[in-house]
Amino acid sequence: MPRGRYSLHDPHDHTPLGEEHFHCAPGPSGWRYVSQLTAPDGEHRGSVDLAIDELGRPIRLEVNAASWQVRGAALDGVTWVRTDPTGTEATEGNVAALGFTGTSPAFLVATARLLRLSPGAPATRVRLLALTDPVLAPRTVDQAWALLGREAHPTDSGPLLVDAYQVSALDTGEVHTIHIAGDVVLSAPGIELEHLETPPSAFEDQ
Repeated sequence: MPRGRYSLHDPHDHTPLGEEHFHCAPGPSGWRYVSQLTAPDGEHRGSVDLAIDELGRPIRLEVNAASWQVRGAALDGVTWVRTDPTGTEATEGNVAALGFTGTSPAFLVATARLLRLSPGAPATRVRLLALTDPVLAPRTVDQAWALLGREAHPTDSGPLLVDAYQVSALDTGEVHTIHIAGDVVLSAPGIELEHLETPPSAFEDQ
């Protein structure tokens, strides 16, 4: 069960945003990721609990930030309920998307798992529901994902397969590269893996 810590920062000006302490594991029905987020001063600022099935579809999502909460799942696209800090009002939503995305590294792993790309194949377009900071406001985004290549890096416990993805935001044209090993994001814009207690779990198809 990989567990560790990511540092998060603004991908444009590199302002520190805090840390995400996580653990994740494959299971009989897919994969689950749980994390706690802290601000730069150490104060608790949210959490993520994401479970996906063996095809990469989100079967349960709960995200908390700034006292806002979103619960969602894949249902007629993706369906979610967003609750305000007082807990008195809830807004339901549904959109024709394949999954969720946001600042957590969990969403990158989930999308890669969902798309199951082959190295060198043409980019695949995907529509996702983004939960934007700081209040988890929902916004539909279109991205194009391509698996640029897969490299084996030697480690004490054997070769570690690292996938390099090119991700393009189709609304702005912004392009960036992310690196994923199994179910751990090694690097991505705004994300750095600072500590890992156990090796990444490999999915069966890798």
